[in-house]
Amino acid sequence: MEMKILIADDSKFSRTVMQGILKQHGYTNFIEASNGIEAINYYLQAQPDIAFLDITMPQVSGLTALEQILKHDPNAKVVMCSAMSTSYNIAEAMEVGAKGFIAKPNFNNVIDVMDQLLLERG
Repeated sequence: MEMKILIADDSKFSRTVMQGILKQHGYTNFIEASNGIEAINYYLQAQPDIAFLDITMPQVSGLTALEQILKHDPNAKVVMCSAMSTSYNIAEAMEVGAKGFIAKPNFNNVIDVMDQLLLERG
């Protein structure tokens, strides 16, 4: 089965960069959200295998979206993304329940995070 990946970011450029990196590694099934409310709704509708959420999004923040997603699916594999990758933001995201954190704009560790989540999935 092909893996479904939700990418939620208010920046179309960031969504495109993330997809480009993932496509280079064989991933092709993407769902895009441009704000936190879309992210929650698309997650609940599509039940993606992995979701990437920007922390700073309009309407509902990525952390709030993460909380809502985890309420509906405690086993959700959600990775937070932010250009503000401070130790505080990383710790807060992990405390809420994120499975990883990726620094924008270069997304250097996205494949490492994907590989780790796939290992955990079994």
